Amino acid sequence: MSQKFVVVDLETTGNAPKRGDRIIQLSAVVMQDDEILEQFTSFVNPLHPIPPFITELTGIDDQMVKDAPLFEEIAEKVTTLLDGAVFTAHNVTFDLGFLQNELVEAGFDPFDGPSLDTVELSKIVYPSADSYKLTELSEGFSLSHDQPHRADSDAYATALLLNRLTAKLRELPIVTLEALLNLSYHLKSDVSKIINEIIGEKRHHIENLPPHLEVFRGLALLKKNRSEKPVVSGNIPYPKVEIEKEELLSKVNPLFEKRSGQFQMMDAIMESFIEERHAVIEAGTGIGKTIAYLLPSIFFSLKTNNKVVISTYTNQLQDQLMNKEITALAKVFRASFRTALLKGRSHYIHLLKFEYSLKEQEYQYDSVLSKMQMLVWLTETETGDLEELNLTSGGRLFSNRIKHDGWYMSKEKDPWIERDFYLNARKRADEANIIITNHSMLMSDAMNQNDLLPKYDFLVIDEAHHLEKAAQNHSGISLDYIGLKFLIGQLGTSERKQLFAKLESVLHKFSISPAIHALEIDHHLSNLDQDLDDLFSVLTQIVSRNEKSRQHMQKVTIRINEELSKQRIWQSAVHCAERVRSELKYIRTELEGRLQLLSAEGKKISTEEKAFLEEMHSFLLEWASMEDDLLKIIIRPSTEIVAWMEADLKSVPNSLLVSGKPVSLQRPLNEKLFSQKKAIVMTSASLTVDGSFDYFMKEIGLDKQGVLQLQLASPFQFEKMAKLVVPRDIPDIKTVPMQHYIDAISNYIIGLAQATKGRMLILFTSYDMLKRTYNLIKDSGVLEDFVLMAQGISGGSRTRLTKNFQKFDKAILFGTNSFWEGVDIPGEDLSCLVIVRLPFSPPDEPLVQAKNEQLKSLGINPFTAAALPEAILRFKQGFGRLIRGNEDRGIVIVFDRRIVTTSYGKSFISSIPRIPLIQGELDEITDLIEEWL
Repeated sequence: MSQKFVVVDLETTGNAPKRGDRIIQLSAVVMQDDEILEQFTSFVNPLHPIPPFITELTGIDDQMVKDAPLFEEIAEKVTTLLDGAVFTAHNVTFDLGFLQNELVEAGFDPFDGPSLDTVELSKIVYPSADSYKLTELSEGFSLSHDQPHRADSDAYATALLLNRLTAKLRELPIVTLEALLNLSYHLKSDVSKIINEIIGEKRHHIENLPPHLEVFRGLALLKKNRSEKPVVSGNIPYPKVEIEKEELLSKVNPLFEKRSGQFQMMDAIMESFIEERHAVIEAGTGIGKTIAYLLPSIFFSLKTNNKVVISTYTNQLQDQLMNKEITALAKVFRASFRTALLKGRSHYIHLLKFEYSLKEQEYQYDSVLSKMQMLVWLTETETGDLEELNLTSGGRLFSNRIKHDGWYMSKEKDPWIERDFYLNARKRADEANIIITNHSMLMSDAMNQNDLLPKYDFLVIDEAHHLEKAAQNHSGISLDYIGLKFLIGQLGTSERKQLFAKLESVLHKFSISPAIHALEIDHHLSNLDQDLDDLFSVLTQIVSRNEKSRQHMQKVTIRINEELSKQRIWQSAVHCAERVRSELKYIRTELEGRLQLLSAEGKKISTEEKAFLEEMHSFLLEWASMEDDLLKIIIRPSTEIVAWMEADLKSVPNSLLVSGKPVSLQRPLNEKLFSQKKAIVMTSASLTVDGSFDYFMKEIGLDKQGVLQLQLASPFQFEKMAKLVVPRDIPDIKTVPMQHYIDAISNYIIGLAQATKGRMLILFTSYDMLKRTYNLIKDSGVLEDFVLMAQGISGGSRTRLTKNFQKFDKAILFGTNSFWEGVDIPGEDLSCLVIVRLPFSPPDEPLVQAKNEQLKSLGINPFTAAALPEAILRFKQGFGRLIRGNEDRGIVIVFDRRIVTTSYGKSFISSIPRIPLIQGELDEITDLIEEWL
């Protein structure tokens, strides 16, 4: 690039210069014509102590800066470097803002030139990157970055990253760059300067479109792979004996280690398919269950020409399966087999809607950024799966507009039909031996009988302990105030530039005059808005009157039961809901009538107008589901559903959520899934309680008659790898007030942290207890040199918190709910797992209450039949966070003494691998930790 760039990074004492935070290190890399010309770096004396957290993060301490220059002593050098340059940084808002403050404080003019944010540019150029943190981008691109969180290393790595980003931009076709340029003027930093210069370079010579790309209707996209179908051979014998299995698996993985449990699992699945019987298989950590179910599935499909569907719990696991294990198998398998990954239609981009969105004069930041990401992504994606994109939360709202919902107009009228990603995925699935999907899609297909998946009779369900939850989520209903308001806001009135106004504009173009005037619909929209406010005002009153809110609980949950439904205030809520539904129905009917009038215009409708009608159709599908949900959950609640309200009392009605889920899914799962398929294999590391699958099978409605049952222990030598510790000097949780218990465990955690030097995951069953414990420890200041992270407090997703936890030596992670499973922290990053209390579901949770009532009505003890086995399975999942590989070592500490003082405690202990159980006081336990770890 001919333009001069100065890449700056700062290390500071905090993030608030207005409150006295100062620079402690500055580095500036000067670049021109894609070359690094010089780098200036200096420590800076901040004139006050550096906080321990900053020293832990950067490695910079007070001793290192005490003889360093003050900022005003280097300010002139900095301004000279910046003269005539583009100020560049990774998160430019922070570095530029901080530097401007220091320049002004030192008596210099603030920098007034252009700025470039490499975070913003990275999001555009690498739209599918897992993270845009500098350390992770540097690692992914093998950029030199020896000392993360040191200004010299960070600035140099950012300069290398800038070169990488501009090189990738140069590879894009000019049609994509021109579309990016039009949008780039609405970004936060001056990305347009780079794109403009690259377009100028490209116009100086004739450029051929790369052979892997095509341009259609002004968009560059990856050409569909139209290679011939692989030849599938069925004459391949399944490896029945161990030596054949070893030979095959060593080709799949050169580091293969023989595990007899894996071979047993393979044979059991093959037997299940051949004999057409269902199977439940618990495979302990380290068995290698993914390969153990993939191999027999492939062999069986090739031999019999039957499709096998494999379902995982999340989209991430689905993608991992396709990109890792399937890829490894495809390289070594002696016959070609076809695999397809299929998700629900709404996961795929609707290209006509996207094309139309690019022509809108709408420049909201997240929408602009997302459009730019998608323009680049279309030159790379084979699937069109929107999940591949790393979008902002605002970007996800935009993607909701251009997702696939089928076609309102005839699909043959869509000019993109030949390139449609969903139809392409469906075609591949029709031709595949193995179809990989997720539990959500599986439930939609099975419960609604709507043929989302091609016809199949053989199924493998991985992470099968989630099957009931997936079925509940599929059948569940939820209504929230913000979501409903947002949906109504999207429609807007005839005068606001939203969907309704656009619809009226198209009608006007064709001189169509509907029977009901737009102003009449505006009136009903105004009524709807008021009725919705009235409904949530009444619901807020109900929540606020609740007993828990009088006890000063911040978050409350209230079950909508028979007692509440008889109260006058609930009847008021029902009347309000009926008014809301009536207005919803009236508006939807009128809008659908308008769409029908337009669709009758047929060929006169332009492509852009067709795209708009498709968007409007998708919107009305959401609108109709809102009507149905109001009916099912408030107006005429089903006896099959348990409904409840939950809210954060600090922010009602905005936080108010009304939810409903089926009490039991045993019958529908049996009727619509198990009785419809010839063989279903369910596998997980957590399916048995006291060595029995009975609880799991009963919960999902599977008749155990004829079911193949196999329990495979982990091959790891747990007795040498882990210890279970129960403190003697923590009070019994049931015998003391909650605050007394929190005080006790907080002191204990402080002692344990100093012994383990961090590397500790603490699992809670209650967010309230987590928050109070975290705040007590943080406020004590005793662990000031530790990095404390807490779910729901520190910010970020579970994945982000886990990654951050792994970056620091002295880190403690406080987690609840989702952290009990699915968190993978191998090796020394996690050495100590603390379980604060045995993971029983709170008995006042609406779903738990309803299940307990149902069991009691049948004369069954809810504790032994449901609460205990559910808690044991969750305990197993929590324990599984500690040992993830055969080199791991660690300690599990259970604060809840019921594990050793109650008769049912031994069921928890026997549910995990046999390891030494030690009871002791804090001094003894810390000595043990120091010796063991």
